[in-house]
Amino acid sequence: MKLDESEILDARILIVDDQQTNVQLLQQLLGEAGYRNLASTQNSGEVCALHRRNPYDLILLDLQMPGMDGFQVMEGLKTNARDPYLPVIVLTAQPGHKLKALQAGARDFISKPFDLLEVKTRIRNMLEVRLLHRRLVDFNSELEKQVGQRTAELRESEARYRSLAELGSDWY
Repeated sequence: MKLDESEILDARILIVDDQQTNVQLLQQLLGEAGYRNLASTQNSGEVCALHRRNPYDLILLDLQMPGMDGFQVMEGLKTNARDPYLPVIVLTAQPGHKLKALQAGARDFISKPFDLLEVKTRIRNMLEVRLLHRRLVDFNSELEKQVGQRTAELRESEARYRSLAELGSDWY
C-alpha cells in the first residue's frame, strides 16, 4: 500500500497551542510544505468537540495550556469511540513530559523550540502511519462485508442443494 503525495497533503491537521506565535509558525511551516487542510485553536477545551465534528488525521497538541492541559485533552479524545487510534503529536518544552505523554496516548512528540526540519519530518511520518492505518481499517471492513456476502451465498447454495437432494430421494 502506497500513499499518493496528494493524500498526505490533503490530510486534516489541527494545531492546538495557547501561544499564537507557535500556531502561526506551524501554520506557515505546514502551508509552505504544501499541506492544505490546516485548522487551529488556542482553546484546549474545544479540541474534543472539533475532533468529533472534523475527524482530524493529526492533532499537534501543546501540553502546557491554561484550562485543560494536553494530558486532559488526550483523555477526552480517548472517549471518541469512532476513532480508537489517537492521532496526536505533543508539543513540549519539558523533556520530562515526553515519556508521560507517550504513555498517555500520544503517538510522537516535538520538542520546543522547534527544529523545523524535524517538525516537517515527524508530521509527515505520522500522517503516513495514520493514513495507512485508516486504509487498513477500511480494507478490513470491506473484507468482512465480502466474507459475509459470500457466506450468505454459500448458505443459500447449500439450502438449494439439500432441497434438490430431498426431491431426488423422493423420486427414487
